[in-house]
Amino acid sequence: MLKILKLPLLTASLLALAGCKYDILAPQGWVAVQERNLLIISTLLMLIVIIPVLFLGVYFPWKYRAGRDDTSDYDPEFSHSTKLELLVWGVPIAIILVLGSVTWVYTHRLDPYRPLDHVEGEPLRVQAVSLDWKWLFIYPDEGVAAVNELAIPAGRPIEISLTSSTVMNTLSIPALSGMVYSMAGMETKLHLIADNQGTFAGRSAHYSGPGFSQMTFDTNALDEDGFEAWVANARKAGKALSRQAYLELEKPTIDAPVELFGNVSDGLFDRIVGLCVEDGKVCMHHMMMQDEQGGGGIAGLPNAPAYEYDNLRRIDGFGNLLPPKRGAEYAPHHDQLSQYPWNDPDQLCGTNVKQENA
Repeated sequence: MLKILKLPLLTASLLALAGCKYDILAPQGWVAVQERNLLIISTLLMLIVIIPVLFLGVYFPWKYRAGRDDTSDYDPEFSHSTKLELLVWGVPIAIILVLGSVTWVYTHRLDPYRPLDHVEGEPLRVQAVSLDWKWLFIYPDEGVAAVNELAIPAGRPIEISLTSSTVMNTLSIPALSGMVYSMAGMETKLHLIADNQGTFAGRSAHYSGPGFSQMTFDTNALDEDGFEAWVANARKAGKALSRQAYLELEKPTIDAPVELFGNVSDGLFDRIVGLCVEDGKVCMHHMMMQDEQGGGGIAGLPNAPAYEYDNLRRIDGFGNLLPPKRGAEYAPHHDQLSQYPWNDPDQLCGTNVKQENA
């Protein structure tokens, strides 16, 4: 009896040790419900093929084994069966057609850039930044921000703009939506909604270094009054998220606590996307304009620190910042950037920079 129970007990133990939470099968928002439905439909359609194949993979070798007593059905001249061909080819083709149609519908329905127009209410705008190793959420309309806490009103569509300060990352709230990447120098979008109030786990789903496993946050879906109270509490926090405060926050930390900011510098998220929060940095859109106009050429080499980004954010295997590389004699330390005439990136239009470099 004990031998019979060994396999089920071992399987149950492994599942318990895995510590998995199957939020994707218990969705709490319209987007997550659609994704759950697509997963179930796709699985059931594929099982139409998989189950018969598994069964026949055992049945045929047993039925037509060499040592069987009755061999009257043995036909060495067999070469073709129209019925068998129709079954073997027709069923998979029908499944592929149905699966393709379902995928087409759900792909457009679940486009993360597509607003949830069918839901009433003005979307709440949130700007999410993946840092090493924490999440920063900025509420541009409310003028507040939070680290490792996302508060949203239940029943109201949420429009999230994402970017990264360093490596590629992924925002994942399984109970509410799928995953969307955040990338440095780029802005991606995600729309979601929480149908009910509650606390839902969120995390990074893309390995990004030693602090990855603790890059988690809670998504608190509140009623309207509760969300307004949360915003009011954030405003009372007294901290201001200025550009300099952001540069301090950006430094790598592991298991960062929840932190609220009652004021956010205007245009901070756009500067984060443009990789030009620091004084003296050329924003990405200005850099691309300069490249389109021919660049600075050799005469622009002394201005290289204004374009440098990754070198100042190098880390070791433990998440500690490393000193910048000195790959060229003309590249001073980033503290010396103020010596260069790039303190106002809004003035860095391509033509002016080319003339300055010349």
